[in-house]
Amino acid sequence: MKKTFAKLMIVFAAALLIGAPQAVQASDLKGDLEIFSWWAGDEGPALAALIDIYKKENPGVNVINGTVTGGSGVNAKAVLKTRMLGGEPPDSFQVHAGQELIGTWVKADRMEDLTPLFKEMGWMEVFPEGLIKLIGTDKGIWSVPVNIHRSNVMWYVPANLKKWGVEVPKTWDDFFAAADKLKAAGVTPLALAQNWTANHLWESVALASMGADNWDALWAGKLPFDSAEGVKAWELFGKVLQYTNADASSLSWQQATDMVLDGRAAFNIMGDWAAGYMTTTKKLVPGEGYGWIASPGTTGEFMFLADSFGLPKGAPHRDNAIAWLKVLGSKEGSDTFNPLKGSISARTDTDLSKYNGYLQSAAADFGKDRVVGSLAHGVAANETFMGGFATIMEMFLKTKSPDAAAKACAQLAKKSGI
Repeated sequence: MKKTFAKLMIVFAAALLIGAPQAVQASDLKGDLEIFSWWAGDEGPALAALIDIYKKENPGVNVINGTVTGGSGVNAKAVLKTRMLGGEPPDSFQVHAGQELIGTWVKADRMEDLTPLFKEMGWMEVFPEGLIKLIGTDKGIWSVPVNIHRSNVMWYVPANLKKWGVEVPKTWDDFFAAADKLKAAGVTPLALAQNWTANHLWESVALASMGADNWDALWAGKLPFDSAEGVKAWELFGKVLQYTNADASSLSWQQATDMVLDGRAAFNIMGDWAAGYMTTTKKLVPGEGYGWIASPGTTGEFMFLADSFGLPKGAPHRDNAIAWLKVLGSKEGSDTFNPLKGSISARTDTDLSKYNGYLQSAAADFGKDRVVGSLAHGVAANETFMGGFATIMEMFLKTKSPDAAAKACAQLAKKSGI
């Protein structure tokens, strides 16, 4: 009888343990982990939240936050190139998903295939199939996506528009009509910042000008950049630039956003990391302190980009880096990071109750809109084209010649293998 009772007690205790919430098991990993990114300043809290999760799971690892400041990673990419070519890669680095990674470091055979990790973690089932195709090739999967951002968003302050008697523009013709009224009142119609934000603005204008089918055809090599459609996109862009601030080249994207918030400008087209800035840093309530709409002429189209991290061959602390990638791809990591960053989760099982009004609307749009890839943020083209396009943009800002810019893009596309 005593033996039977003892057995029953053992079974009962085991059942309690199985049913109890399991605490996070700390790993026995040691040494360093260098995380290389361009998330600094107002984007820093989101990265810090991920690092906190990592440290709880891996208390023995010393995390080195190797951030290189500069919007859209313009400075970080230059430093990374030096290190990768010099045989001194970081343990893991931030990169825009798509051709920015595949067309450079995957092509150069500098990255590890993460397919085994995706299968181990069950990510093949929780990341959209289309996204997995984007971050992979027929030879492997090359990075872990941590978010989905939208590029083609126009931001404004509802109270300011009401004060000025201006409606939110759904088309560029609507914008031009409102812009003349705003200029007469001494308000900058569209806030712009340093040159990479001009690239960012161009892609939204070009998408509106040529439509999603032609946009995709550009990057598939089926529509020449110097076609009539390509030239018209530059013509529209030149007209839009007439309504921007003259000091754009001296401003950061946050300062351009501030122009809208303090009433010096009416609108700004920026990715939805601006929502993270306005919500997290400026403590504004979405829909009240700031409003949004798809950039003029792009309603029903979602121009996306995704931040991701890969595993370079020769990473000094490979096991620590893999543990980092596991945090990035986890539901906890995704739903902790994205509400702070101003982005939506790349996972299909995200908990939308943790996201604010803007992000819930972005998630809804991502699920129903026509999705196209961003040029300015690494989805549509490789580093060769992106670097050359920045030079073309500098030329256009000086010459304002649509024909010359379109022809230069056509030559660059040939050089880049598009």
